[in-house]
Amino acid sequence: MWEKQILLLPGPTQVPPRILQAMVMQQINHRGPYAQKLYAEIEEGTKKILQTKNDNFLLTCSGTGGMEAAVANLLSPGETALVASIGSFGIRFAEICEAFNVNVDLLDYPWGEAVNPDDIAKRLEADNEHKIKAVLVQHNETSTGVLNDIKAISEARGNHPALLVVDAVSGLAAADLPVDEWKLDVVIWGSQKAFMVPPGIAGLCVSPRAWEAVEKCTNSRFYFDLRLAKKYFEMGQTPFTPALSVLFAMRESLKLMLSEGLPKIFSRHAMYRDIVWAAAEALNLEMLAPRENASPSVTAIKAPEGMNANDIIKGMLRDFNVVVAGGQGKLKGKIFRIGHLGYVDGLDLISGISALEITLSRLGWPIENGAGIRAAEQIIRGRIETGACSDY
Repeated sequence: MWEKQILLLPGPTQVPPRILQAMVMQQINHRGPYAQKLYAEIEEGTKKILQTKNDNFLLTCSGTGGMEAAVANLLSPGETALVASIGSFGIRFAEICEAFNVNVDLLDYPWGEAVNPDDIAKRLEADNEHKIKAVLVQHNETSTGVLNDIKAISEARGNHPALLVVDAVSGLAAADLPVDEWKLDVVIWGSQKAFMVPPGIAGLCVSPRAWEAVEKCTNSRFYFDLRLAKKYFEMGQTPFTPALSVLFAMRESLKLMLSEGLPKIFSRHAMYRDIVWAAAEALNLEMLAPRENASPSVTAIKAPEGMNANDIIKGMLRDFNVVVAGGQGKLKGKIFRIGHLGYVDGLDLISGISALEITLSRLGWPIENGAGIRAAEQIIRGRIETGACSDY
């Protein structure tokens, strides 16, 4: 029975059986006509999720590879990027910039807060010489469970020509991100989050304005050279051997997602967030993020006073085979994170909440037995009864 695991990570996420079955297809010629059709279907499908007409390229790598590709292709050595960091992945953006000799102007927020668009506006207004070439920011900060207001951040640029580069790896398809409407220049996504596919594919959605920067960039690049990616994609190929099994899975995932429709997907993820928040509050737990910036992908919960979050995580895994994530960097041992994106449902979350209740009780946290479960069920009942979301 312990082979059955309840995976409540912010990624990789669980994979639906239909998508798993698609992965066992026989390998094909990755430069043949069948592969060409496969790439085209995935490109068009992901464009619908991104709500864009921009170029959208597939890279065989993790989300961090996509972040590196964005920096290496847009920013030349000696140029400046404004990095707005609210957690571990914001810091990663800064570290990638430094590795490519790009100057970093860092807006470093306390972990748990969201980016203040006014701060972006002030930095760019003061940059009279337009030395800042790009603003780098997370759509959803996985390490803290905070969703940034990307629309407001984009608008905060005003007339400044800086590109807006958005790491949407854990936010895309869980929260709305209309790329063209919000004038986003580069958006990075990954297969292993809300797409419900194993790791292995990252994508870069690139605006015409960003392409001008790609052509001018003097940074060293080879595997992640977007000029090469564009050349091959126009031939219906990738520059290098792709992860074909993951691409088979992506195609099947997109069929599922587009059949469900974006409004329903967003509503479902919002409900998952509400379930976890209601349960945590009923257990007298404190969230790291403020409610107005709460992520629909992952919730970061503070460990009770005097308790190590790792003991909670280990107890849930040992006794119930429920997997939740720990804190990263400065938050290690201080928080645990419950992922609620992709192929998850209300009953998965209720199982996880039950395991959390029992584990907390065993560790000495005073709770009312069943309080979290009742609060979670109330959210589900309310959504079904009002018809707001029939798929719990």
